[in-house]
Amino acid sequence: MRFLYYDRVTKLEKGKSIEGVKAFSLSEEFLKGHFNRKALVPGVIFIEAMAQLLGWLVIYSYDFKLTPIMSLVEGVKTTSDLRPGFEAKIRGEIISTSKRDTLGRAEVFVGGDKVASVERIIYSHFHKVDPEELRVRFRYYSGLELKEGNE
Repeated sequence: MRFLYYDRVTKLEKGKSIEGVKAFSLSEEFLKGHFNRKALVPGVIFIEAMAQLLGWLVIYSYDFKLTPIMSLVEGVKTTSDLRPGFEAKIRGEIISTSKRDTLGRAEVFVGGDKVASVERIIYSHFHKVDPEELRVRFRYYSGLELKEGNE
């Protein structure tokens, strides 16, 4: 089973930033069987949500000609005391990029409060990909329709 920890991309600036949202409900598959009395959204889920969105920004910024492999995460701050029933806003940005890798950072907000952040995420670039397949997946997973000249 593949888990997506964002529902849709809401803003995308090539080479710069990405924003998305995720509504966390009590019916989330990852909550089943983990909590006896009080379900909580684990902080690691926020880290994965930030990594997924930022990874798509890297792919989009390189015109779907590579796949990023997360190779380092540093400066993580997160909470683990949020009960399901909220919507999170996720923001990521590219700090620097080269032919070999990309450095970014990301944050998660709930009700205007920062609940998670990663100061540094480094993605190594893997260049053996099918760009058209990545475009199709991006359209499907992001909820965005890409237009010619917009890629």
